[in-house]
Amino acid sequence: MPIYSDQFNREINLPSVPKRIISVVPSQTELLFYLGLNEEVIGITKFCIHPADKFKSATKIGGTKQLDIAKIKSLNPDLIIANKEENERSQLEELMEHFPVWISDIYNLEGALEMIERVGELVDRKKETAALNNSINQNFTKLNLAISGMRAAYFIWRKPYMVAGKNTFIDSMLQKCGLINAFEMERYPEVDALLLSDANPDVILLSSEPYPFKEKHIAELKAIVPTAIIKLVDGEMFSWYGNRLLGAPEYFDDLVKNLIRLQ
Repeated sequence: MPIYSDQFNREINLPSVPKRIISVVPSQTELLFYLGLNEEVIGITKFCIHPADKFKSATKIGGTKQLDIAKIKSLNPDLIIANKEENERSQLEELMEHFPVWISDIYNLEGALEMIERVGELVDRKKETAALNNSINQNFTKLNLAISGMRAAYFIWRKPYMVAGKNTFIDSMLQKCGLINAFEMERYPEVDALLLSDANPDVILLSSEPYPFKEKHIAELKAIVPTAIIKLVDGEMFSWYGNRLLGAPEYFDDLVKNLIRLQ
């Protein structure tokens, strides 16, 4: 019986190549479809919106943090692909009692590439994932940006305000853009107007997800940090760590060029 390990070095026993896969992580769901596993993916979350045609037709098994355990059990998967940050530990532990659960743990580009490689091994797509990782690496190698001294606050939520802090995949992507995180706190701290004013970032990035920031929200933040450049950004480019990384460097390049013009 082949033995695989996830990104916690937990051993996952798979008697054969999985044919009934449930993915409970949007970016990893997109990766599975990118690898051509159209028949094998039998369940996804309501947030697994890419690719659109597969989202419409696939069976939904709840949200990333509110999985429908009963429905998952009824589908009888031979592999569940999950993530430490996006899924609830208690639910994953319950599923582990019944099914092989492979869990990713990603904080930077290297971790994302490792995830892609290991998923390729799990689903017998090693050649495809090797080619994908090579292309992602090449695209990031071409990214040669630097915004000296520009400090950025990356917002993921409103009411309360929450930002991406240190030790997050988003922070690692900010670094790829040559931006310095304006907040030294780890993970996803809540911040109020006073903390934001004290941080005094040069740039405020308002993400499209998980909170869908819009143009109308720019003014309320401009009132707190009048000198900041405030931009709406595509959250998928900063936080999805599957094949969507192919397009991230070009997106970052355009974003940074725009920020430089606005300085």
